[in-house]
Amino acid sequence: MILLNGKKISNDIKNEITAEVEKMKSREEKVPHLAAIIVGNDGASMTYVNSKVKACERVGFESTLVRMSGTTSEMELLDKIEELNQDDDIDGFIVQLPLPPQIDTQKVLMAVDPDKDVDGFHPTNFGKMSLDMTSFIPATPFGILELLERYDIPTKGKHTVVIGRSHIVGRPMSILMGRSGFPGNSTVTLTHKYTKNITQITSQADIIIIAVGIPHFLKAEMIKDDAVVIDVGITRVSDESTQKGYKIVGDVDFDNVKKKASYLTPVPGGVGPMTIAMLLKNTLLARERHRKREKL
Repeated sequence: MILLNGKKISNDIKNEITAEVEKMKSREEKVPHLAAIIVGNDGASMTYVNSKVKACERVGFESTLVRMSGTTSEMELLDKIEELNQDDDIDGFIVQLPLPPQIDTQKVLMAVDPDKDVDGFHPTNFGKMSLDMTSFIPATPFGILELLERYDIPTKGKHTVVIGRSHIVGRPMSILMGRSGFPGNSTVTLTHKYTKNITQITSQADIIIIAVGIPHFLKAEMIKDDAVVIDVGITRVSDESTQKGYKIVGDVDFDNVKKKASYLTPVPGGVGPMTIAMLLKNTLLARERHRKREKL
């Protein structure tokens, strides 16, 4: 069994991006600029956003963090988004989710300029992705594709089963694995909480991508020998034997599944680090697109 080391691959990608930024600086070009809006004081969101700011520093990007109070109105947030849409200095920006209850998340995501939507959540980008057109791919699915590519895992003609149908991971992943090209060209089954006989389906899968947020959902008896297993789940469960009093686990029963799988992502250290690396890659792509447009 080979571990798909997202930590290592994400570092490789950050080094490649750093080299690109150095070239931009040597040509006296503008370097990529990523902004993030955070509304309220959600602890997990703050951690995510701070790690994104640090990642920008690491690769030489400019970054802006816009903090707004938890009582911010929908209109105030939409005004701030429009300000970033109009700011030519900013190449891409994200609105950190979840948002407070008084704000309509869908309305907010729709307000982001698709050209700066480095999270890849805008329907314009999602639609283009579905049609195999150039678009921003959501960072987590983009990271999974990158892992499959860099470990040279065959996907053509393989049966891929996706467990979970969220707009952020499951649904885009099912589209991407069925697209023409590599990674892709696989036969995809999308499963969810209403799927009957799920073990019957997963036990036929060559590749399983799971994102359901249920600790240890995927058991060893649910997969066939030598299956490739990508675990997107990340849940904090209490564990008194650890110093922190909890441990981070995925959607896969790692200790037992590793005895049967050919490739497996660890949690933490698998898909997680890839997400931030691909957000940086999307921002670099946004900068390159904007530069080409400026030349016209």
